[in-house]
Amino acid sequence: MRQLSPQQVFELLQQSESKPVLLDVREPFEVEICAIDGSINIPLHQIPTALEDLDPAQEYVLICHHGMRSQRAGVILAANGFDKLINLVGGIDAWACNVDSGMKRY
Repeated sequence: MRQLSPQQVFELLQQSESKPVLLDVREPFEVEICAIDGSINIPLHQIPTALEDLDPAQEYVLICHHGMRSQRAGVILAANGFDKLINLVGGIDAWACNVDSGMKRY
């Protein structure tokens, strides 16, 4: 799993023709506070049961609050054949600090 900073993920989203899926593994109440536009929400504890709904050939940027739950989600996905995974280092909090200063933080 690649580890990319918020700025690197932002640049990837700007440059990439085939955009990665933004997979937010936080709880729904957290996503209500703030989220990156276009992201889908599957809480970490639901990842094992959601595997059949995800495409192992797709690239995913994994997002959580500070980067730890997304790292765990990546381990689960990698163990199930997903190999195009990016962990957003520092999570949504780092994104708010470095990319989207208008985003709410918690």
